[in-house]
Amino acid sequence: MFTKNELRLAYALAVCLSIVGAISYAAFIPEAPEQPLRLMFKVAAGNVLFDHKTHESVSGYGISCRDCHHELEEDDGEEAQACGECHDPAEGDEEVPKRGDAFHRQCTGCHEEFEAGPTESECAKCHVI
Repeated sequence: MFTKNELRLAYALAVCLSIVGAISYAAFIPEAPEQPLRLMFKVAAGNVLFDHKTHESVSGYGISCRDCHHELEEDDGEEAQACGECHDPAEGDEEVPKRGDAFHRQCTGCHEEFEAGPTESECAKCHVI
């Protein structure tokens, strides 16, 4: 068995380590990235996971923000808006297509132009369950 002093020391050590752990956890929270790393689009045809970081980084494809966020004006300081801000998931027309149609046009058009990534005939490469 343990003596009373050994138990007190063990409890005191446990309390101290718990406090240090809680402070360390709270003090070193990682900063949120300025841009999203990945986006999940939930659609009936199967969810699409878009790796934003790979598409925009220089070590990836190096696509500029304006290539996808086409309403951004050069050097106006405006931040890119989410696609859903303009493209409604359910409704659209010829001028502002619904979100799914805009993605298909934008994504597959770029993939075909640069001969990289899935094209419209390879649905399952983007749409997963």
